[in-house]
Amino acid sequence: MTESTVATHPQPEPPPPQPPTDDVIFRLDDRPKLWQAIVAALQHVTAVFVGIITPPLLISQALGLELGDSVHIVGMSLAVSGIATFIQCRRFGPVGSGMLSIQGTSFTFLGPIIASGTAMIEGGMPATGALGVIFGVCLLGSPIEMILSRFLGQARKIITPTVTGIVVTLIGLTLVKVGMTTMAGGFAAMADGTFASLENLGLAGMVLLIIVVLNRSSNPYLRMSSIIVGLAAGYAVAAFLGRIDFSSLGELSFFAVPMPLKYGIGFDWSFFLPIALLYLVTTIETIGDTTATSAVSDEPVEGPLYMRRIKGAVLGDGVNSAIAAIFNTFPNTTFSQNNGVIQLTGVASRYVGYYIAGFLFLLGLFPVVGGVFQIMPQPVLGGATIIMFGSVAAAGIRIIASHPIDRRAMLIIAISLAMGLGITFVPEVLDHLPPFFKNMFQSGIATGGLFAIVLNVALPKGP
Repeated sequence: MTESTVATHPQPEPPPPQPPTDDVIFRLDDRPKLWQAIVAALQHVTAVFVGIITPPLLISQALGLELGDSVHIVGMSLAVSGIATFIQCRRFGPVGSGMLSIQGTSFTFLGPIIASGTAMIEGGMPATGALGVIFGVCLLGSPIEMILSRFLGQARKIITPTVTGIVVTLIGLTLVKVGMTTMAGGFAAMADGTFASLENLGLAGMVLLIIVVLNRSSNPYLRMSSIIVGLAAGYAVAAFLGRIDFSSLGELSFFAVPMPLKYGIGFDWSFFLPIALLYLVTTIETIGDTTATSAVSDEPVEGPLYMRRIKGAVLGDGVNSAIAAIFNTFPNTTFSQNNGVIQLTGVASRYVGYYIAGFLFLLGLFPVVGGVFQIMPQPVLGGATIIMFGSVAAAGIRIIASHPIDRRAMLIIAISLAMGLGITFVPEVLDHLPPFFKNMFQSGIATGGLFAIVLNVALPKGP
């Protein structure tokens, strides 16, 4: 359905525009000064860097890839993330949200991709051949989101602020566990017995305290730089304590050359259905993430402009996932981590996204530079991410509360949050389900979002 077709139908009376708040220093179309844009962009890059490189690292480790292949895929993940972020922020025709939206591989894709690759390798296929099939399946699945994006206008009565608020809240709440684990030292600390040590918690607490103090400052420049100052201080203290091993940087190659279709292209129908289903699931996540970005940017979360941005974001996801497959990395979707940065710093300008895209692209080409981020101790990063993830959940609650909550809405919220968080905290409940349903519900965000949509359609509205 085109925009002109949607416009010919009677539309409900739009809500009155909300007056601007002082929460946003640089609004969507504001152009910060060069140094302000660079500082803000670096904070976003710091917030999303680990989230971007973690999925390809986990997949590479699970499939037993050689170091060279692993480094190449991680580098391409960063470079493609930069290209995809630029497309989302710049918006080319109908492609892109036109907001400060950052792209990366969703953790939702990990299970099916690892399962598919492992099955092929155990069947005798070399790991590089399995990668070719995985990228081929992801490439042919990307049009699913492109097609879905054109029909989102018809789903306005289904995807309500209550539904999107639930998804955004779940995004934040499910990430809190990751943030808390990172604060305590991460999985490596679990293995060596230092998890939740006083040193780890002290580092994380220091970073968190610095961010909170600077964020509450009346000086807008201190507020904008709160995250990067907190991380820099934590990085310096960790280095002083001997927590950072700079020698590992020498093992990384200096420059990586993008090579389209390096592993060829293949296809297998038996692996296509789970990936195709996940494109449906990540559409819901993208709607939630983009709604959260709109909310923290002080932009509308309903109405024609909001719907145009949502459709552009989902279409951009599909296009960017196709680009990712061609350049040897995994599907790209809209990230949620940077929404906390927007809310904390008050910088919502999409022009900052251009700088973010440039930094991510360069990091992909220069693995040594990216290695500086990779050796950042987990507690330092956790001190910043825990407040960002909490801010995302708070933004979701604000969306839910923007409309009256009657008994019907209360029931939808209660069941959806319970199911989404239940799957997140007790994933073992899916162990005996057929693989099709296990893949469908393995993401707590997707589970809660699907329940919210179904209940919103099925439960009759009161008078």
